[in-house]
Amino acid sequence: MIPNPIRKVLSSIQKHRVRALLMGGQACVFYGAAEFSRDTDLAILADAANLSRLRAALAELQAEVIAVPPLRLEYLRRGHAVHFRCRHPEAFRMRIDLMSVMRGVDSFNKLWARRATVTLPDGFSADLMSLPDLVKAKKTQREKDWPMLTRLVEAHYFQHRSTANPSQLAFWFLELRTPELLLELARWHPALCRRLIPKRPLLACARLADSSGLERGLRDEEDRERQADRLCWLPLRRELEALRHRTPASRKS
Repeated sequence: MIPNPIRKVLSSIQKHRVRALLMGGQACVFYGAAEFSRDTDLAILADAANLSRLRAALAELQAEVIAVPPLRLEYLRRGHAVHFRCRHPEAFRMRIDLMSVMRGVDSFNKLWARRATVTLPDGFSADLMSLPDLVKAKKTQREKDWPMLTRLVEAHYFQHRSTANPSQLAFWFLELRTPELLLELARWHPALCRRLIPKRPLLACARLADSSGLERGLRDEEDRERQADRLCWLPLRRELEALRHRTPASRKS
């Protein structure tokens, strides 16, 4: 069940026909990897028409920017997140984080074409970032994202392994982060495991049932992704620091 404040945010976004996809912790709940979050994270299309519709939805939610940068296309297109806090009674104190460009993630139009639409028994629906895209978006420098990423792919594996199609098998080989499950998958599908080694070299350890090597490979893979994310964010962080120095304190609260 979706808490009412999140329903209010999503219904306002839908009402104003904003091109937006739910991601982050709330999307993880839909995919069976529950995560408590008071934030609503959205990937949005960064164009003038969609921004106008978004402003109308934010006005309805009585949402105010709570940090730099301001809501402008130039910042969204460079990869900045824009943060809001809602004051509408039905979504009071709900935080909304908006992004358009993320490291390692395709353009919004491609994300939209692959989106998943989930409809609950009461008829409420939400457009989500597809699971493979959400997994890519979770590969950040933040410590908390990696356990969630692991649970996301695990949940999908346990839900579908008895009826898996080739696309799902390839997804698991390339994204599972649980050594025991990768070893299991390699035993069941050795030919596919071998073919995918060039895309994910640590699968060579899974194929040889080398659990220690597999664990080291997963740690190294995470370290590389986190470092790549740090480097990607460095220029953006510098821009934010410069903006904070230029922004009056009254506008940061």
